[in-house]
Amino acid sequence: MREGWSESWRTLRGVARSLRIYYGDRSRRAAMARLYRQFVQPGDLVFDIGAHVGDRIRVFRRFGARVVAVEPQPALVKTLKLIYGRDRAVAIEPVAVGRRATMLDFRLNVDNPTVSTASDAFRRAANGAPGWEGQAWTRTIRVPATTLDALLVRYGQPAFIKIDVEGSEAEVLAGLTRPSPALSFEFTTIQRGVAAACIERCTRLGYTRYNAMLGESHALVHGDWVSAEEIASWLRALPQSANSGDIYALLP
Repeated sequence: MREGWSESWRTLRGVARSLRIYYGDRSRRAAMARLYRQFVQPGDLVFDIGAHVGDRIRVFRRFGARVVAVEPQPALVKTLKLIYGRDRAVAIEPVAVGRRATMLDFRLNVDNPTVSTASDAFRRAANGAPGWEGQAWTRTIRVPATTLDALLVRYGQPAFIKIDVEGSEAEVLAGLTRPSPALSFEFTTIQRGVAAACIERCTRLGYTRYNAMLGESHALVHGDWVSAEEIASWLRALPQSANSGDIYALLP
């Protein structure tokens, strides 16, 4: 009983920490809005894959966009429903996304739910890595997974797809055959190979222009959009201390 209460308390504390970080900074919200305004217009459909506590949903909705928010963690699904459950322009999908529809083992980091993951390779890469100290995945749950193509069939073609799934980004893109005008995927310097696979997949899907941001800066690092080869070279040259960020891809 005490163990169950302790985990529930840690889960609540972890969610509260995320809410404080991702909703508490006005300057961060303003920077996020400036970034996403390049990709999202009023009336657009957006897929938020790995919605977490929904801070990006808030920005997309302020643009007048419709949002499909995909998040497999039960505590975060409850949080999303509390914040956005009455908004008819937000559909909350309590699933993971991968290369095929299946069931997945999902590893929960109850103290820091933003790095919960379905990727064992991600956990191994994070173990002992600088910048990832103290992370622990203490519970495993089974979750259903769908594909981006299946979501497209259900909801329609989005203008923008944001993917942030802690090491499973290439798996998500493997389930996409109908590219949207723009997308982003998270990268980490502990798993550059995953990002390289994502760039290769995006190139096969027809994306020709790329950019990136570091961390949560919400500022693009390249003044002009660059090629797949250039963004891959930039990624390889990053110091390990850069830790993480997002790569953006545009169709011609």
